[in-house]
Amino acid sequence: MKKAYPVFAVSFLLGMIPAVSGEALPEPASVIPLYDGVAPGSESWDWEENTAASRRGLPMVQNVVKPVLLYYPPDSGTDVGTAMVIAPGGGYRNLMMSYEGLDIATYLNKLGVHAYVLKYRLTHQGDSKKQEGQDVRRLAGTDGQQAIRLVRRGSAEMGIEPDRIGMIGFSAGGGVTLSSVFGPADGRPDFAVPVYTGGGLTGSSPIPVPENAPPLCIFTAANDQIIPWERSMELFAAWQSAGVPAEIHIFQAGRHGFVEKGGGADHFMDRLQEWMKVNGWLSKGQ
Repeated sequence: MKKAYPVFAVSFLLGMIPAVSGEALPEPASVIPLYDGVAPGSESWDWEENTAASRRGLPMVQNVVKPVLLYYPPDSGTDVGTAMVIAPGGGYRNLMMSYEGLDIATYLNKLGVHAYVLKYRLTHQGDSKKQEGQDVRRLAGTDGQQAIRLVRRGSAEMGIEPDRIGMIGFSAGGGVTLSSVFGPADGRPDFAVPVYTGGGLTGSSPIPVPENAPPLCIFTAANDQIIPWERSMELFAAWQSAGVPAEIHIFQAGRHGFVEKGGGADHFMDRLQEWMKVNGWLSKGQ
């Protein structure tokens, strides 16, 4: 049974995306488990997922054991046959479910895009010994790859073009997104959008661009105090050198999470819409 989010009085603005409270968070049309049974690598995880609130009063999910996709379909009259998996951030310890999750799904739905919010596995909030010897970031990355596989596998049934499945990720969720980009071809998105995240899985330079790498649209802030903008530039430069389409936006202001308002980062989703339109992902049948 899906847990209800508590009501939060604090609202949060993200560009032109409408702010939502915990009460207004939309219910998904369906909840899709990533794996049959226990997720591989989590066989000993015996705790329960829980919800919490951030210091700003925003809804978070913690201690994810059973990764799932929350599916939000567009209206049938606007459906363009494109899908996006959304990976919220939160330092691999939380999932920011509003402004990096369900708000993004709402925006994409208005463009006619099928949206799947990914709840990937997280580091345990309490006893770190519970996951001793495990690479939780790697497990989260495999969840991202599996999410792409599942959406592609069910694309015909949902009216989605199998070669129009993208992925957008924020901060740690951007790391999950890049794990899919650099991972096996069958778990790789057709286009990807890393938002205020690192340039590669290890921060190594030069970044090895995989064969048949997907186009990228990269967003960051010049004053990001957690992940420097140079990491995003390294990713863009690698794609350019490899001759793979890429676009980058480095906003003057925004800081990490684009929490600093009043600049171009407020409207990054509008820039994403333009990029998707240029590449034909917002036109039916292209």
